[in-house]
Amino acid sequence: MSAPTDVAPVAATGSPLTITDAVAALREGEITATGLVSAAVAASEAHDEALGIFLDRYDEQALAAAAAADEAYAAGDPVPPMLGIPLGIKDIIVTTEGPTTGQSLVHDPSWSAGEDAVVVQRLRAAGGIVTGKATTMEFATGVPDLTKPVPVPRNPWSPERWTGGSSSGSGNGVVVGSFLGALGTDTGGSIRIPAAYCGITGLKATYGRVPKSGCIPLGYSLDHIGPMARSAADCALMLNALAGHHASDPTCVEEPVDDYLAALTGDVAGLRIGVDALQRAWPDRDPAVEELFEAAVSVMAEAGAEIVPVELPAWEETMAANRVTSRSEALAYHQPDLVERWDDYFDSTRQGLASGTFFTGADYVQAQRVRRHVQQLVAGLFTEVDLVLTPTTSLPAPRIDELGGQAWKFGGTHTGYWNALGNPALAVPMGFQDGLPMSLQIIGRPFEEGTVLRAGDAYQSVTSWHLATPSLDLAG
Repeated sequence: MSAPTDVAPVAATGSPLTITDAVAALREGEITATGLVSAAVAASEAHDEALGIFLDRYDEQALAAAAAADEAYAAGDPVPPMLGIPLGIKDIIVTTEGPTTGQSLVHDPSWSAGEDAVVVQRLRAAGGIVTGKATTMEFATGVPDLTKPVPVPRNPWSPERWTGGSSSGSGNGVVVGSFLGALGTDTGGSIRIPAAYCGITGLKATYGRVPKSGCIPLGYSLDHIGPMARSAADCALMLNALAGHHASDPTCVEEPVDDYLAALTGDVAGLRIGVDALQRAWPDRDPAVEELFEAAVSVMAEAGAEIVPVELPAWEETMAANRVTSRSEALAYHQPDLVERWDDYFDSTRQGLASGTFFTGADYVQAQRVRRHVQQLVAGLFTEVDLVLTPTTSLPAPRIDELGGQAWKFGGTHTGYWNALGNPALAVPMGFQDGLPMSLQIIGRPFEEGTVLRAGDAYQSVTSWHLATPSLDLAG
């Protein structure tokens, strides 16, 4: 089950793989921001066309920002915590450099043109450098449509396979070094599934922890914006910048924000971690996932955690509530354009949106009742444990030629349950099956992202799956 990879703290270019390593190297003068961003641009030149990482690149602006960062480092004054770090932004989140298209022929690119979303403002204030708009599935839903004139995101571990969606370019771009971290969004798993399929780390924080203003909505009550990067420590550093109330988003919660990087103690001693037998032996799974998952649970136990059996309540009912909610809320946003421009939508997008017409107002209300009830049940479960572990997915990345519109329905994923409930959930690599990454999901209590990230960081301190790199011999 080992990975046919190189595992090292630096990329082939000599640049650090992780944000935290790069920040340390920048502060010590071992590298420059210009060198770091230049390496990212070179990686994009080498792999963007083959892998479909970007919809739009901002190489000149990024290099200019890197030069300014180097001047700030040379001045010797205090600098922001992520100064000089190249970042990708999913193309449903607005940035000043260029239009936001949602990777769609339908969306008006003048929407919020010339603005930065709050999350982008916060990353810039922390010193991050925007390198471009990363590919997504159309409006953050569905699967690729090969008939549309947009890039098809491909998996760096096996380019005939998909990255997962919908934060597709945010996933494969981190792997190849086009940026060290990225923003993704997550309505049913769209941060965690690409993180799983691409072999990186991705965090869906608690619902309301990170403001969503300036992001094209999919499911108003399910959407999250969050970090994707190599490591849990990287995600903690990004979340330090992203988290916190903002009045522009009425769903954003006024809850105290922790120092997530400081929460990384390097161990899980004293934590009680629940493992659900159903999630462990999911019926729609690759047989290898159970062995990899058991090994990951053993790592946590050896690191000092107490492992206890749990049962996640009302799994099927909650997944159904998530589906009813997401389809109904997405249809509410897209219905006028869907009527006028049906053929311009991706095949899978229009099928998914149209499925919302089969749900009644009563169905939607009942779905919200289910969500509130199960939230209470899960809150009770979390009085007995600090964290829950599941696989992120039970299957590796599918082949692109097998996706077929809605034929592939996110089988074997363990993510949407936590969108319905709003709990924080982190995906971390846990090994490989036939050369393809597999992933562990760590879930915590609402607004306890620090504990979730602590566990992910502790796991990564004794494993190296998150540093694995593919050969990237994609020319053929």
